[in-house]
Amino acid sequence: MRARLQKRTKRRQKAEEITTLRGEHRNVLVVVLVINAFLFVVEAGAGLLAHSTALLADSLDMLGDSLVYAFSLFVLWRSAKWKTGAAVLKGAIMAVFGVGVLIEVVYKTMARIVPNAETMGIIGTLVLLGNGICFLLLFRHRSDDLNMRSTWLCSRNDILANISVLAAAAAVKVFDASWPDILIGAGIAALFLRSAFTVLSESFAELQKLKSRSEIAA
Repeated sequence: MRARLQKRTKRRQKAEEITTLRGEHRNVLVVVLVINAFLFVVEAGAGLLAHSTALLADSLDMLGDSLVYAFSLFVLWRSAKWKTGAAVLKGAIMAVFGVGVLIEVVYKTMARIVPNAETMGIIGTLVLLGNGICFLLLFRHRSDDLNMRSTWLCSRNDILANISVLAAAAAVKVFDASWPDILIGAGIAALFLRSAFTVLSESFAELQKLKSRSEIAA
């Protein structure tokens, strides 16, 4: 009798812990979603005005992340299968944006337009600060589940992309040329595609595990 009561108590405590953790996930995801949506609008507008491939590429990253965080919120209270499916969708979105940035790189290479280095530097710094906040918020939850891990990977990539944009701004200023901006834009695209591959491979592996468990249970 005592053993049964102990098991029930442990199950109840576990359920309460999961509920609390999901509540924390929801609060964090809402904050980072708002930050990324705002940064997308600011950076995309600045990228168009400054004729910067790197800023435009990074702004697409913000848009992609906003969608990723929205999906993460959608599946937060759903099953592992839903979360894994959302991770697959996240990876696909990242891959699409990576290809889109590569197309932009080809266009800017042909157009040979020198971007505005000052605008790149100011906006790049602002976006880096915003993404730094997101990174810190997500860091402690990066190992909770696949959903939060894929979200954290997006945030980590944002930091790397932001630093690259600032490096491109400095190089454009020094050399008065478009090639640093184009080079960094291509690098961000490659980062998108690599992250997409990582998320998709982990997601498909998780789907295979879930399938195996369901077959064993059947």
